[in-house]
Amino acid sequence: MSTSNFTRRGLLKTSAVAGAGLALPTYLSAAGHSGFTNAPEGDTVTLGFNVPQSGPYADEGADELRAFELAVEHLNGGGDGGMMNTFSSKALKGSGILGKKVEYVTGDTQTKSDAARASAKSMIEKDGAVMISGGSSSGVAVAVQALCQEAGIIFMAGLTHSNDTTGKDKKANGFRHFFNSYMSGAALAPVLKNAYGTDRKTYHLTADYNWGYTTEEAVRSSTEAMGWETVAAVKTPLTQTDFSSYIAPVLQSGADTLVLNHYGGNMVNSLTNAVQFGLRDKQVDGKDFQIIVPLYSRLMAKGAGENVKGIFGSANWHWSLTDEGSKAFVKSFGTKYGFPPSQAAHTCYVQTMLYADAVERAGSFAPCAVAEALEGFEFDGMGNGKTLYRADDHQCFKDVLVMKGKENPTSEFDLLEIVEVTPAAQVTYDPNHPQVAGGNLGTCNNGA
Repeated sequence: MSTSNFTRRGLLKTSAVAGAGLALPTYLSAAGHSGFTNAPEGDTVTLGFNVPQSGPYADEGADELRAFELAVEHLNGGGDGGMMNTFSSKALKGSGILGKKVEYVTGDTQTKSDAARASAKSMIEKDGAVMISGGSSSGVAVAVQALCQEAGIIFMAGLTHSNDTTGKDKKANGFRHFFNSYMSGAALAPVLKNAYGTDRKTYHLTADYNWGYTTEEAVRSSTEAMGWETVAAVKTPLTQTDFSSYIAPVLQSGADTLVLNHYGGNMVNSLTNAVQFGLRDKQVDGKDFQIIVPLYSRLMAKGAGENVKGIFGSANWHWSLTDEGSKAFVKSFGTKYGFPPSQAAHTCYVQTMLYADAVERAGSFAPCAVAEALEGFEFDGMGNGKTLYRADDHQCFKDVLVMKGKENPTSEFDLLEIVEVTPAAQVTYDPNHPQVAGGNLGTCNNGA
């Protein structure tokens, strides 16, 4: 489906504000919009998909767009229906959303918060988007979520792993299906302890933004609790492409383990540099040097190739899962695009379906009605087993995967294997846990 066929809404209409002599955009006026922002008029509804189409996370963005297009196709009754057939909720019928045909517009976040806010704002104000989704950066997610809260729009977060998104920066209009840094640490620690013991010295390289910070904190706290020592933690710019100058000091640090708190193209480049510097073949005090990648994805593994062999990490979802929902999604996506979906694609597809389902169950596009339908919603059949959208912070709780780079892959898509499915109970935390504490969910905003 192409956005070129969709009618652009053009210039903003305005309505007079009594006694003010000013004019508000229609999307902020209750007058023509049934009391909430961008209430759909006519027989269509527009969704806004805001993804990184350029920058270090562009590969993730491309797969997210594929998933969004597939979701829209299924919602409008096309294709084989995918996860609509396995979803425990049966509200979706393939007849659009509340009988309205689903259309969409797209934006490029560039993996920059300002650019992401600008493109989301344009989709809301100029295109009449009633929901915004997407993104592969927590900095972007936090920025766009705040904008949607202000505008009275539901934000269904894409790939965002920082604790902050549903922690100190949580918003009542924002919802996250993807797991977070705390969950990665909680899932990885027992596996790492079993594989490498309790006597390790770690060196962290960390992407210099909120996702990197919370991921480093989660991995440090979980590994230090089992006896590992952190010898250094160094921040790296998100724009960095050559990590040689950051890898070289690791060799002289006394560390026997390198944790790469990097994602997307950053992780591909830093891992490649680490291997080039011989870290995979190095020994320190009789121990084989190890590298850990806290957040894995199929796309990153493909980019890094054989360098991922034997390396542990965590993931939200993987195409090799054999539950009915995962199989249905992999079949639909593979038939349409010719290769298996990434976890970024899975998350964006599921978030679109969950939004549409909530509208159907609420019988309204009004953000506060949708939020009420999502809060405390328990569901199954979407690829991660039984899942809860917790009302306290709008975070989903579900099983988390611990992954490992395959020693003998059969194809470029088969580079990772699931070594453990960590049950949801093991990664569930109190909303006031120190790593996620702070912030205030606030109240839902209908906008107009």
